[in-house]
Amino acid sequence: MRKAPPLSVDSQRKAGDILGEENGRSPVRGAKVPQMALTDTSCKNAKCPPDKARLRLSDSGGLYLEVQPTGGKHWRWKYRFMGKEKRLAIGTYPAVTLAQARRARDDAREILKKGADPVQAKRETKHAQRMRHASNFEATARAWFAHWKEPRSKRHADYVLRRLEADVFPSFGHKPIGDVTVNDLIRTCRRIEARGAVDIAKRAWQTCGQVFEYACTLEGEDGKPLLTRNPAKDVRPGAALKPRAKSNYARLEVKDLPELLRKVHVYQGGPYTRLAMELMALTFVRTSELIEAKWSEFDLEAAEWRIPAERMKMKTPHIVPLSTQAVEAMKCLHELRNLSEFVFPGERDHEKAMSNNTILGALYRLGYKGRMTGHGFRGIASTVLHEHGFDHAHIELQLAHQERNETSAAYNYATYLGPRRKMMQWWADHLDLLRKGAKVLPLRAA
Repeated sequence: MRKAPPLSVDSQRKAGDILGEENGRSPVRGAKVPQMALTDTSCKNAKCPPDKARLRLSDSGGLYLEVQPTGGKHWRWKYRFMGKEKRLAIGTYPAVTLAQARRARDDAREILKKGADPVQAKRETKHAQRMRHASNFEATARAWFAHWKEPRSKRHADYVLRRLEADVFPSFGHKPIGDVTVNDLIRTCRRIEARGAVDIAKRAWQTCGQVFEYACTLEGEDGKPLLTRNPAKDVRPGAALKPRAKSNYARLEVKDLPELLRKVHVYQGGPYTRLAMELMALTFVRTSELIEAKWSEFDLEAAEWRIPAERMKMKTPHIVPLSTQAVEAMKCLHELRNLSEFVFPGERDHEKAMSNNTILGALYRLGYKGRMTGHGFRGIASTVLHEHGFDHAHIELQLAHQERNETSAAYNYATYLGPRRKMMQWWADHLDLLRKGAKVLPLRAA
């Protein structure tokens, strides 16, 4: 006897229309419609007649392909859960092939066997994925930045954010923070290092470490920690990155200081720049501490400059006793004062502080390029004061070099203030003598 040829797609559709494609049963009680497994060819050629709302082509085990009049083809799996008929959307053909749809059906069956609803399990998986991507590294880093920046100077905070935006976010900012690995961090920091920015590479590592630490304190919507470990601690940055070449700030020999002081005294640039260089020499503070100084920090009657902790490298308050020469320079600056809160306002924008390159640029113009920086005044002061017998502890405190723990910080910054006042006045008088060309006798300080 001859075998009947396999039904075409159109024949399947007609059979489905006549007998009921959803349940595969004929109107005649107990009659079964022959179930024919789909093939890639039948899926590819399947078309829904324009007069029909849809065409459903059954595969096996409840899987079927729903064909729309518009040409869209969607995989569905029909199953029962808790006595109710339900359908699971598996994907769109041909993006999801027949073989992939069958594997997805089998996976969903396993979920059903364990007593869970496959549709609900899919929703939960999608929600977890959305939450992971909503908590990507960039979003978490920006939340950390908003928390971290409050006590920092605007200049420093803006710099940190710019470095994240320029170097880190393009690399792995899009990744869920829980998926960022130490290898991501190493690759990113080595790229920064490759362009010669060794310091910036190490700072990027440290900043990312702070973001990871912050993420460990957060909870996701599921109540679980957003992060349970800090990948930046898996490897020491020194093991992954090149060691920084140690170099001191350029500074003059002590014997060349008198000529520099005379050139500064007659500097023809702006008065703010000249007075900034004079005060740098008189106070030997760090450049950022000087140019970001605010009028509210000064008490000229008490001859004191109190720099708040957030502007200091060691994050503790610092007192600079002002010599009579420094007070005189401050009075000159007060005559120039505009509405800015800064002692040294920016040239174009008075709401910002002077650029940190202003002093360096002035020294270049005076002929000291590569020979002297604003920071160099600190080294010269330390050398001269030690040579003239001033106490090492007094000098280090005035340079704000000493690390201070939280308990002792409140006491230390005012320690030896009396001897430090005398030392600062001696230093200012000494600079005057050098500038005027007087012979300086090698007397030891009392």
